[in-house]
Amino acid sequence: MIKNIIFDLGDVIHNIDMPRAAINFAKLSGKSTDEVVALFQQHQVFRQLETGILSEAAFRDYLRQILACPHLSDAVVDMAWNSLLLDAPPARVARVQELAQQYRVFLLSNTSSIHIAEVNQIMNRTSGIEKLHDLFEITFLSYEMGLMKPDPAIYLRVLEEGGMLASETLFLDDNADNIKSAQSLGIQTIQVQKPTTILEYLADF
Repeated sequence: MIKNIIFDLGDVIHNIDMPRAAINFAKLSGKSTDEVVALFQQHQVFRQLETGILSEAAFRDYLRQILACPHLSDAVVDMAWNSLLLDAPPARVARVQELAQQYRVFLLSNTSSIHIAEVNQIMNRTSGIEKLHDLFEITFLSYEMGLMKPDPAIYLRVLEEGGMLASETLFLDDNADNIKSAQSLGIQTIQVQKPTTILEYLADF
């Protein structure tokens, strides 16, 4: 019996377009998109940001350094980084609110403080939700936890801190590796795959 539902954020609650950030940084730096992607992978920039190793300021400085673009302002860096964030459909937000009346609902996201600030603004504009925490009992964010999916340790901590049993918990994520890791711990899962959304996957809940 499901008592707890854990949601991923990107492409589960909030639509994203991952390549857009690299494309925009390529335009800003004069490099090709492939070059930018290779630099990001080589230096593990986003992993360092999303596990809290890099602060916001250190992340911006590191990007300016590896892209050889010392002139980029903080605002321009943030704009390019946040460009992958599209919209948070109000119907999905409303569905989470409905489910919270019957289940304990949580968020587990690989993300950064820069992204969360922007997501909060988007949700405020479109659904009147001041911050993500208002939707969930607990928001588990990788940059605060120092861990990222699909590391099994992050799921174990979520279960422990949430006081949840794996067998009573449903986890929704779009990433196959994240799903497999959760399944290995006995968590029930749904892999969200476009164009199907949580509205369809959770229609019978």
